Amino acid sequence: MYLKKPFWSGAIDDSGPPPPVLELVKSLDQKRLYREVTLALRNGLREAVAEFSFIRIRGLRSLLKFLRSVTENDSTISLFCHSQTIPELQVVPVLFQHTLKDVEDPTVDDLNHIFGVEPVKITSPSTDAEVAVALRVLEGCCLLHRESTILANQHRAIQVLMNILSTRGVLEQGACLDALIAIMLDSSSNQLDFEVCNGIEEVSLIIRDKQVDENLRLKCGEFLLLLIGHVHGRDVPPMMTIHEDVRRFLGEKSASLIWAASQFGSTLNPDERVTALHIQARRVLESIDIY
Repeated sequence: MYLKKPFWSGAIDDSGPPPPVLELVKSLDQKRLYREVTLALRNGLREAVAEFSFIRIRGLRSLLKFLRSVTENDSTISLFCHSQTIPELQVVPVLFQHTLKDVEDPTVDDLNHIFGVEPVKITSPSTDAEVAVALRVLEGCCLLHRESTILANQHRAIQVLMNILSTRGVLEQGACLDALIAIMLDSSSNQLDFEVCNGIEEVSLIIRDKQVDENLRLKCGEFLLLLIGHVHGRDVPPMMTIHEDVRRFLGEKSASLIWAASQFGSTLNPDERVTALHIQARRVLESIDIY
């Protein structure tokens, strides 16, 4: 669902209506936006908890579309952040309780449902596409609402995502790397979990494997550049030994290149930073292939 602008918004001018009228219009507009935000969240979350994957992915795509529309202005971002303080509107717990949860053992130990009147509840497993969309929704929530990283940590997000990174396909792995960056930004608890899970080693194994899809290896290079650039210069845990870890798993030359390249682009605009990131990740990959 896209958030719509009110039909009267284009006709309002600060120099036009008297201040009381203008304040009333702004108040009504704020209430309208809040109703649309809560409605979009309720509709998406209702389908995201369904028993069948095709319904869940429809709800997740609706939530992702909603998050993209939220970023259009600060007002809707603020309303979304406020909505995430309300338990029944929180997105992150739903993701981990339904789509990103571990697959349960289908073995039936209790046969009472066969002889009774209550049917057994069957939930279809998450498809690759569903997991990938859920990871994009997780990424968006954590980037827009920093407290969502705390909710993610409460659901063992790093452990779940590292399992996805090591067992799922290229589609989910690429989305997983982006989600990892989002939930670790300014979150020492998630960064600590990443260290405990030997995250640098897992990413290094992928980037060194020439049998892996090249785009995924490039994504791993971008991940290391962004992560090291974010925690550069840290002399206290977590991530205090990240440079030594990269050097141990990728070699001295590649580690030095990653460290130097991770300092790029502080004065670049967003488009230039993305281009520079792609170029530097390509150089990192080439250095690993050479040495």
